[in-house]
Amino acid sequence: MEQNQRGEWAWLTRPRSDWFPVRLLSSSLLFHLSGSVWVLLDVPSQLSVFCMMTTLDQTKELFRRADAVCFDVDSTVIKEEGIDELAKFCGVGDAVREMTRKAMGGSVTFKKALTDRLSTIRCSREQVNKLITDHPPQLTPGIRELVDRLHELNIKVFLVSGGFRCIVEHVASQLNIPLQHVYANRLKFYFNGEYAGFDESQPTAESGGKGKVISMLKEQYGFKTVVMIGDGATDLEACPPASAFIGFGGNVVRPQVKERCSWFVTSFGELLKELEKI
Repeated sequence: MEQNQRGEWAWLTRPRSDWFPVRLLSSSLLFHLSGSVWVLLDVPSQLSVFCMMTTLDQTKELFRRADAVCFDVDSTVIKEEGIDELAKFCGVGDAVREMTRKAMGGSVTFKKALTDRLSTIRCSREQVNKLITDHPPQLTPGIRELVDRLHELNIKVFLVSGGFRCIVEHVASQLNIPLQHVYANRLKFYFNGEYAGFDESQPTAESGGKGKVISMLKEQYGFKTVVMIGDGATDLEACPPASAFIGFGGNVVRPQVKERCSWFVTSFGELLKELEKI
């Protein structure tokens, strides 16, 4: 047992060399077991919490027998960061690109980064629609084949993104992913089409949101094994409740993600090859 600054007690396991600290998502006392990962959830932020990483072989096995696979979208399923492309289209690309870099590195909360970037962009509905028409998102090579194979194996596929639903839905339609399998942020506009903010009630609008979506999917569909695949810190922190995390560096390599995941791939062909073992 260890005591925090508020005098509250919680069980902590002594960290080993194969454990690493994870970000806390909320605040009370609860133990949670997901796959081979122990984590202390819902404790005050003054406490240090450690969870044990799955090994490479364990991660691969979990991927092969997954009930569902959740993909990040920006810089994973598609080559670009959607918000950066929107910013560039609206003439504020350089300023927003630096904000995105900090957000993906985990140095600021996701909601603050999203609020700041959108306040800088202030895109209209017309600009968003024109971006999708004139500069549609470019799929990462191999993603179409991977999603098709997952569908053939009856493994459910979800897109869980901190990007914008209007863009992510376009991507989902290209990959034959049902729109009800899309979780992303919703932009809001006034009647005249001017920017009015974003829906802050969406779980993907805040840090830890992707984990909340995965918990909801497990409860709603009864999934036992859910794998998260992505390039950024917000994807990494979704495990747990995801059973395993696979880091993707095919478009951009984020060192803190590569260092902290047991399986890091740079092409979707590596994942397709693993599915051949089924």
